[in-house]
Amino acid sequence: MATRKRVAVVGTGTVGSQAAWRLAARGAEVVAYDRFAPGHDRGAAGGETRVFRSVQTDDSRYVPLVRHADALWQQLQAETGRGLRKLTGCLFMGPADDPDMRTVLDVIAEHGLDHEVIDADAMAKRFPQFRVDDDDLTVLDPRAGFIRPELTVQTAARRAEELGARIRRYTPVREVRPVARGGVEIRTDADTERFDAAVVTPGPWVGDLLPDLPWQVSVHRAISAWFLPDGDHRAGEERPGFLRRGAHHFYGLPSPDGLSVKLGLPQAHHQPVDDPNRLERTVAPEELETFTEIVGRYLPGLNPDPVRLSVFMEGYTGSTRPLVGPLPGCDDIVLLAGFSGQGFKVSPAMGDIAADLALEGRTDQPIDFISTLGRATA
Repeated sequence: MATRKRVAVVGTGTVGSQAAWRLAARGAEVVAYDRFAPGHDRGAAGGETRVFRSVQTDDSRYVPLVRHADALWQQLQAETGRGLRKLTGCLFMGPADDPDMRTVLDVIAEHGLDHEVIDADAMAKRFPQFRVDDDDLTVLDPRAGFIRPELTVQTAARRAEELGARIRRYTPVREVRPVARGGVEIRTDADTERFDAAVVTPGPWVGDLLPDLPWQVSVHRAISAWFLPDGDHRAGEERPGFLRRGAHHFYGLPSPDGLSVKLGLPQAHHQPVDDPNRLERTVAPEELETFTEIVGRYLPGLNPDPVRLSVFMEGYTGSTRPLVGPLPGCDDIVLLAGFSGQGFKVSPAMGDIAADLALEGRTDQPIDFISTLGRATA
């Protein structure tokens, strides 16, 4: 009879909560640690909604991982009975000659993804809430929508606990160290525990926990802003998410209330964070100028004054590809970090991959292009 593995999960946020669920589902003895508690608003998993999309704008190799995540999103919802994700569709808009828009079409062709190309006349009738330029290409990804991040993190963590995992809330991990004859020790302020393996998903605190990491993860402060429609706002019956590429780069999602719209900006607009324990949550008026310009230019009918603002943190690598795999010289410590704003949609797949690596030392999922193995820098 195989020995039951004892696995620590350090951080129960976007990926850690999913890893705890997948490990517990496979019968591992799981102890998870969090400096706060699952679903908190201090890390990278906030903002009420996060995007899920089948079509990718950067690298077609993510598509199989998204498909695996898609199946696991359905499984987690079925196991818990909670509505974590709503498929509303997602519009990709931008100049037809923009590299990201060309990638959209290439990814669709390579993987045979369901899609719809919408011309300007059809856009005006079907989606009057958006303004498009004459040279724009618009593509609808119907297998897309929004995920509820805080609810998802709490739900995955709760499901892990139902399957036998223990979560040590408000317990910061001070050190993760390999043991000479195999295994890992986890040190907190209260004690030190021994495990067969550890899955380390520290989010913005990766530099604090692993200061000697051979790859750099820079932490940035991201702002989300919510806007309400004006009284004369016209919109079709559909409320898709949307991404725009080109000179103006932004994304947006419908709120679960069906009325407000959330907007977000890319990394170039995110200020660096020197200390993730001292995140500046106050948004200065000048930080809203780009949002105001976007609403006036592309989203007619929305009131340009936001009704809500939220600040959270994201970790970026130089390549924007995440760090996924064992730490150098220690196969028993599996790191998942630096998702560069692209992690939530694939988080169940990443949790499953973390379980593969911690329990089996390998995975059948196609992660060669993001694996830490053989990578000197990122």
